[in-house]
Amino acid sequence: MASRYDRAITVFSPDGHLFQVEYAQEAVKKGSTAVSEQLRLTADARVVINRARVECQSHKLTVEDPVTVEYITRFIATLKQKYTQSNGRRPFGISALIVGFDDDGIPRLYQTDPSGTYHAWKANAIGRSAKTVREFLEKNYTEDAIANDNEAIKLAIRALLEVVQSGGKNIELAIIRRNQPLKMFSAKEIELQVTAIEKEKEEAEKKKSKKTA
Repeated sequence: MASRYDRAITVFSPDGHLFQVEYAQEAVKKGSTAVSEQLRLTADARVVINRARVECQSHKLTVEDPVTVEYITRFIATLKQKYTQSNGRRPFGISALIVGFDDDGIPRLYQTDPSGTYHAWKANAIGRSAKTVREFLEKNYTEDAIANDNEAIKLAIRALLEVVQSGGKNIELAIIRRNQPLKMFSAKEIELQVTAIEKEKEEAEKKKSKKTA
């Protein structure tokens, strides 16, 4: 009986679940951990990105203004939601962190889920071990912690180090600034940041041990 609901994308199970959407959300949890202050089903991501790019271009040609970050987030969320209720289609197995600047210069961050919902955040994480990273951000995210680019970068790396093994070797990092292209950090730049963070952590532990002695 249950398998019938498993296969039916648009049919709710007796207890109110859409299993296909839940399977997509579980796939997201197994993806690479991503922080923004990535699930890599590449084909799904490519489809969503291409559709979003076309929508951005169409909007610009039609109204002569670029889309807002929330507008394109809502477009992506609506696209995902349609795929949860269309025969012959499965939900997209991706969540996305969408970051950008609007005309007011304020950075915006949104998350979309396979179900088609979206939310605004100040900092967030998706993918494997996202819960651990999110809890770290909830405890450590403050205005002082993002007072400048360097502090914000350190916070993101510290969050990833909660779940990433082998230090900076398994971390990819990028920063986006208004009216500037996306900057990808080199492995050496990330390793320097990791070394500085580890040194600060050691010094803090030494101070703590002296106080308790």
